[in-house]
Amino acid sequence: MSTAIVELLGASKRFGGTQALNGVDLTLRKGEVHALVGENGAGKSTLGKIVAGLYAPDSGELRVDGVPVSRWDPIRAQRAGIVMIAQELSLVSQLTVEQNVFLGAESSRLGVLKRGTTDRFRALLELAEFDLDPKAPVGTLSIAQQQKVEIMRALARKARVIVMDEPTSSLTAHETAQLHTLIRGLREQNRSIVYVSHFLDAVLEVADTVTIMRDGVRVRTAPAAQETKSSMVEGMLGRELSVTFPPRRPSVNESVPPLLTLEGVTTAAAHDISLQIRPGEIVGLLGLVGSGRSEIARAIAGADPITGGRMIYRGTEVSRWNTRKAIASGVVMVPEDRHAQGLVLERSVKENISLAFLDRFSTLGVISSRRERAGAQELADALSMRPPRIGLDVGGLSGGNQQKALLGKWLVGEPDVVILDEPTRGVDIGAKATIYRLIADLAERGVGVLLISSEHEEVLALSTRAHTVSGGTIVGEIDPATLGVSDLLAHLFSVDLTIGATA
Repeated sequence: MSTAIVELLGASKRFGGTQALNGVDLTLRKGEVHALVGENGAGKSTLGKIVAGLYAPDSGELRVDGVPVSRWDPIRAQRAGIVMIAQELSLVSQLTVEQNVFLGAESSRLGVLKRGTTDRFRALLELAEFDLDPKAPVGTLSIAQQQKVEIMRALARKARVIVMDEPTSSLTAHETAQLHTLIRGLREQNRSIVYVSHFLDAVLEVADTVTIMRDGVRVRTAPAAQETKSSMVEGMLGRELSVTFPPRRPSVNESVPPLLTLEGVTTAAAHDISLQIRPGEIVGLLGLVGSGRSEIARAIAGADPITGGRMIYRGTEVSRWNTRKAIASGVVMVPEDRHAQGLVLERSVKENISLAFLDRFSTLGVISSRRERAGAQELADALSMRPPRIGLDVGGLSGGNQQKALLGKWLVGEPDVVILDEPTRGVDIGAKATIYRLIADLAERGVGVLLISSEHEEVLALSTRAHTVSGGTIVGEIDPATLGVSDLLAHLFSVDLTIGATA
C-alpha cells in the first residue's frame, strides 16, 4: 500500500441544523485518484473541502503525513501542498488568464515581481495540453475555458494533492478526455487527486478508489475496479434506480398555434434563427459548446437585444423585447450559471424563490410573510429539496439543491414558456430524475419548454422535436426518437467542421 497523505478519522461537520458529515473515515494515498460520489447533499463536497482546508471538522481527527493536525485552513493546506478546484469557480474576471493562474503565487524578490511568468505559463500549458490565450481577460472566457484556468492555478502551486469538485461539469467529451489524461500524468508523478463527480462513467474511467456517500455517512470505500455504475447508484440512493427518463411525450399536432415563433431572428451573437414552440412541446437545442445554443435562449428571454427578424409571442409580434417584458409575459429562463445569473447566495431559499414575483405575495406593496413562506415551501417540497428548510441561505446548499431553488424561482410565476439552459449541470443522478419528471410535468400542463443540455442523451430522451445549432444559427431539425447519441455526435462534429472549412 502506498503512503497515506491525508487521513480523516470519525470526521463530523454540522451547518446549523444540518448534519453534513457524521463520523466519516477517509484515507488518501500518494499517487491515488480517489473519487467521492453521492447525491447532492450526501456530504462529498464537504468532505473534499475539509481535505483542502476550506472547512475544519467539528469532531474527529485529521492527519497529514501521519501527523495529527489541530488547526486547519486553506493557507495551512496549501503549505502542505493541498489545493482545491471548487465547482463554482473563483476567478477574477478583470484579470488575464496568466494573472489568474499565478495570482498569489507570483515569483518575486524583496516584494518585486520577477520576469519569466510567460515562460512558466507556457510550461504549464504544455503540461496540461490546454489551448488558452495568456493575455485574454478571464471574464471573456466560456465556463469550460475558465475551468481550465482553475486547473492551471492548481498546477502552478505545485500541489501534491488536488481536490477537484465536479471538474468536468462544463467540459466537452474531448476536453474531459484531455483532463483525464492530465490526471493520469499527475498520478504518475505521485500526486494525488480527490475527484468529486456526478459523472459515474468518468469516475470508473479515471479513479483508483471510490468512496460512496449517503446522507453524510460513508457507505463504503472500494477499488474502482470492483464497482459498476449500477452498484454505485444503488449505494448512493440506498435503492435501485430503475427509470432514468420519463416516458417520451407524443409530438404536438402542427395545427396547434405556437406559443412562440422566431423568424430569421438576429442578435449580436446569433443570426437567422427560425423556430417554433407550441404548448406542451419540449423543443431541444443540440450543439457543441460554443455553437450558439445559449445565445438563442438569451434572445428569447430578452437578455440580448434582437436586431433583425421577427419574434411572435401568442400571435402578436413583440418589439423592444427585454427581460422585464419577457417575465411579465410568462417567458422565463433558467440560466446556465446559477451563481452569476440566477441566485442571490447570501439570501435564503425563500427569498430567492419569491424574488422575481414579489407581487404575488404582496398587497399594496407589503409582502405577506405567510404567503411567501407557503409558496416557497410548496415548491421546495415539490422539488425534493434536501433539507427542505427554506430559511437557509442558498449559498450554503449543495449545487444540486441550489439548482432546485433556481428552478423554483422561475416556476413560482406559472410561466407559459420555460427556457432551461443546462438544467442538470452539477446535479446528481437522483436529482436529475426529479428534474426530468418536472420537465415532463411542465409539458403535460401545456407549458412550452426549450431545453439545452451538453448531455445530449437528455435532449434526445426528453424532447419532442430538436434543432441542431452551429456557428450561432440553426442548421437543421432532427427527430429525437430516431437518433442515437453516437450518430448525433458524428453529425454535430461534421456540421461544425463543414462550417469551419467554408468560413
